[in-house]
Amino acid sequence: MGRCELLVKCRGAGVLPKSTCHQAAGVGGAGSAWGWAHISLHSGLGAGGTGLLTGRLKRQRSGSGAEGVSRVMAVRAGGHNQAEMNGLKEKVLTLDTMNACVKRVEYAVRGPIVLRALELEQELRQGVKKPFTEVIRANIGDAHAMGQKPITFLRQVLALCVHPGLLNSPDFPEDAKRRAESILQACGGHSLGAYSNSSGIQPIREHVAQYIQRRDGGIPADPNNIFLSTGASDAIVTVLKLLVAGEGRCRTGVLIPIPQYPLYSAALAELNAVQVDYYLDEDRAWALDVAELRRALCQARGHCRPRALCIINPGNPTGQVQTRECIEAVIRFAFEERLFLMADEVYQDNVYAEGSQFHSFKKVLMEMGPPYSTQQELASFHSVSKGYMGECGLRGGYVEVVNMDPAVQQQMQKLMSVRLCPPLPGQVAVLAELAAKAKLTEQVFNEVPGIRCNPVQGAMYSFPRIQLPPRAIHRAKELGLAPDMFFCLRLLEETGICVVPGSGFGQREGTYHFRMTILPAMEKLRPLLEKLSQFHAKFTREYS
Repeated sequence: MGRCELLVKCRGAGVLPKSTCHQAAGVGGAGSAWGWAHISLHSGLGAGGTGLLTGRLKRQRSGSGAEGVSRVMAVRAGGHNQAEMNGLKEKVLTLDTMNACVKRVEYAVRGPIVLRALELEQELRQGVKKPFTEVIRANIGDAHAMGQKPITFLRQVLALCVHPGLLNSPDFPEDAKRRAESILQACGGHSLGAYSNSSGIQPIREHVAQYIQRRDGGIPADPNNIFLSTGASDAIVTVLKLLVAGEGRCRTGVLIPIPQYPLYSAALAELNAVQVDYYLDEDRAWALDVAELRRALCQARGHCRPRALCIINPGNPTGQVQTRECIEAVIRFAFEERLFLMADEVYQDNVYAEGSQFHSFKKVLMEMGPPYSTQQELASFHSVSKGYMGECGLRGGYVEVVNMDPAVQQQMQKLMSVRLCPPLPGQVAVLAELAAKAKLTEQVFNEVPGIRCNPVQGAMYSFPRIQLPPRAIHRAKELGLAPDMFFCLRLLEETGICVVPGSGFGQREGTYHFRMTILPAMEKLRPLLEKLSQFHAKFTREYS
């Protein structure tokens, strides 16, 4: 067996040096490279100085390569505060004194799995031998990182705005030059380096309004109701800040889908709001059921004040596309129950399944007529990070508000002004192949015993359900890990495939999933799916 090292930070007792711990016999097949996990050991802050211990467990591989992590004994710190022993003042900001809401924030998409993937990439660069030659990042929807080419016109306009001297170059087309000149004229000093209006450059807000009007079949969009943002995420958090209020049983509750994009649970934790879960129906291709909304709402009213309903359409991580009938039912429900609607529509251009069609909440709301069209409050979000553009790194997005109280809209403008303005390059800123990838992913997974994948109707992820043997679930619990986290860690260590466990998005008790992007190039996607399927079969045999 190899030696275990516990890197421990002890709250109330300073930082402990590396200490050797003993491990019992592990479970696992020979040749397994897996030997990593995050742990938390809890104990009281008594006179002996024992505190909250957090650390990372690593195993130095012996010749057999057998899996080594099994059990960690409690570590007890010395009786004196390490800082006092060193003659140092206690730090002002510690785990005890920091914002407790921040400590509750979790974001699985960039969580422990991804940190380990980065470590593995570094080890591969250093020549460490692994059972794979590269780490495949299937955990996040980063289109350009997966090979999607940027749209030439967008990059030309951006280049001209960043370096106006190129406006005299014959290498750029006249339509790109005209667009860049109109944007620069609206910038202070005709420079993209100047601050803009807090809600964004006016001509770009007008362009966004024109886009929305075309998308919605001529229904007007007012630029004054459009706020540009640092990606859609920033706008979502801003609207949540406006909604969150109260304490105790009067705290704001926000209904979010389960599974959900973890931005919502993270933001609600940071704002100290109440997360109200409603479950999508996996057996009906992740359909949204108003009866389930009503169940969640009625249950939540016993301990909080629900004020908002979040919808993700197309779904992330689940990939479903809502029908018009469903959207109408949701709008009626929100109106009857006096809920502010938040429509996350960043994947609106990513719709592939035959018979599926994107309907914007605003369009449906307006076509339903009064009283819905004149009274129901709505904020809809979009981003340049997805769809045809895929410009994740430029951080450009917007929110359009509908029927918002004018006084509240002024407060929203004030809140955005605190951040001065969204990034100007982000403001400036091939679906047939994705449809084929979505179909291939569904087809391959559904041929594997123990994996079930619903049709990927939209967005850019699959969220397959996996069956895990009881022994694997028991082993995960011994290690203090969610069973699907255990599966995903083993998958990463043995194949180099990085996916995100379903527990990071929320799922029904007793079910296990993972989220995988369908963005990898087709020549990489098929081998990835086959390798993942083979690993699941091997993992199942190992723990059966």
